[in-house]
Amino acid sequence: MRQEKEVRISYWAAHLTTIVSVALVLVIIGVIAMVSAAAASETRRIKEKIELSAVLTDSATDSQADSLAKAIAALPFTRSAKAVTKEDAMRQWKADTGEDLETLFGVNPLSPEVSFTVKADYASEAGLRKIKAQVEKMGLVEAVAAPDAEMVDTMNTNIEKAAYVLGGIALVLLVISFVLINNTVHLTIYSRRFTIHTMQLVGATNGFIRRPIVGNNLLSGVLAGLIASAVMAAAMLGAPRMGHGHLGTLVPWWQFGAIAAALVIAGALICSVAAIAATNRYLRKDYDELFK
Repeated sequence: MRQEKEVRISYWAAHLTTIVSVALVLVIIGVIAMVSAAAASETRRIKEKIELSAVLTDSATDSQADSLAKAIAALPFTRSAKAVTKEDAMRQWKADTGEDLETLFGVNPLSPEVSFTVKADYASEAGLRKIKAQVEKMGLVEAVAAPDAEMVDTMNTNIEKAAYVLGGIALVLLVISFVLINNTVHLTIYSRRFTIHTMQLVGATNGFIRRPIVGNNLLSGVLAGLIASAVMAAAMLGAPRMGHGHLGTLVPWWQFGAIAAALVIAGALICSVAAIAATNRYLRKDYDELFK
């Protein structure tokens, strides 16, 4: 009776170790996913801050500029658009250069403008060139001022390089994580190798032996995923108190929910596959090989 109790305690201790170990690994995977999501969100934000300006002809009025802004806003590549009146353009000129052109010339020589930003998918040298050509064909538009194409391409290249580096690190960590989880599950089943052999001797089928082992490890994977998700949720909630309130903006809660669900599924899947592989290994072994 005492020996049976010790075996049971040892069995659940092994599963607890598995749950904690897998949870720690899943936290690492979750952090990688969160960083990737935050990087993608920040990249999109940077691209969508690229601003173009459609300078209108001298004869254009502020109301015409407002109508043109609405027309540009309706285009598929536009993220936002606003009209800039002649007075607003003059105030911006004074703020940027310190010169008062209205006093110098006696009149406001600036034309109204339409300032607009584009969606992230169009923020490339080729995309901006097409947008510039299309807007310049619109009525009352004299010219379109756009960021330097080389600067935009350099920014996109740097973002792509950073994404490749982050993806490479994530891939290496995922492989290491899978190996660690596989070894942890294998050690848990290793402690039951003699029980597996005994069940074979009394006529139990491989499926009957495998089913509870895989089921228990699947449950361990689910619990580990829930624990990892809870840890990351606590980090998300604690981020504003630590001066990182923008984290919730970079990774919205709906996206965090998807990552948390993926962690639970990943924990269950990896633990189940590892349990099947380890159980099959001991099902094929002879009694003498169990001591190795």
